[in-house]
Amino acid sequence: MKIAICGGTGFVGGALVDYWLQAGHHVKVITRKLPNLHNPSQNLTYFSWEQLEEQPHLLEGMDALVNLAGETLNQRWTTKAKLEIVESRVTTVARVAKLVNALEQKPEVVVQASAMAIYGTSASKTFDENSPQQSVNFPSRVSEQWELAADAIKHVRLVKIRVSLVLGHKKGAFPLMKLPYMLGVGGRVGSGKQWTSWIHIMDIVRLIDFTIQNKEISGPVNASSPNPVTNDEFGRTVGKVYHRPHWFPVPGILIKTLVGELSVVLLQGQRVIPQKALDHGFQFTFPTLTEALEDLKHRGLSD
Repeated sequence: MKIAICGGTGFVGGALVDYWLQAGHHVKVITRKLPNLHNPSQNLTYFSWEQLEEQPHLLEGMDALVNLAGETLNQRWTTKAKLEIVESRVTTVARVAKLVNALEQKPEVVVQASAMAIYGTSASKTFDENSPQQSVNFPSRVSEQWELAADAIKHVRLVKIRVSLVLGHKKGAFPLMKLPYMLGVGGRVGSGKQWTSWIHIMDIVRLIDFTIQNKEISGPVNASSPNPVTNDEFGRTVGKVYHRPHWFPVPGILIKTLVGELSVVLLQGQRVIPQKALDHGFQFTFPTLTEALEDLKHRGLSD
């Protein structure tokens, strides 16, 4: 296959590129800044947005386009940061829509990143792809605007991949989440009752590939494990797998003081189920948190 990917130098994007290159696919990465390549691969090409805006024909005949680009939510949400987060997402989606519209041979499918935040938060509800959107906080409003902008991508099969907490042993949020346990001061955050929906890095890579291969899939797809856990259970499992104590609770008020409005991500949760993936027969390699963390630990030891 020939696949173009925006955000191919990020955490999930980089893993996707590696996965597809190993499978023998041709990958074109769209990025803001072209890298200096010492050992370029014949199956891997980099294009800047400026190049493609001048020469959109460079992407003619692609089988799929994946857009994962966007400023991270993992930062203090100042007014400036909020504007950058929203603008980076909406602007990139608009660029993708314009690019797809300019192509004579359009990709069969566009996979557009979104986030599970679009469901809002709840201590008791379970969300799947049929659950209504709830614009209750900044992350949910960002996700709503993100998906609304994606609707401008026309004349292709459109998949909106709603991403949960992605677990990897080197990048993403997990190394920071694990750090207190490695220092011996791990424990629940806030009440510990808030839900954590998560997915192993290789499962989200395989799921994105699955949605491209499966022509029956379109619309929202939850990228989350079928077994979400509470924050307390998440911490206990980290402690068990890494043989560290789970005993030092972090008060919610301290989290709010340290990270400000970003605390809603840590103190309020969602129990999200990947119903569409399950209905279409997707098999998770790491369906439980213990299995996922054992694999990450093994990867860390083998580095």
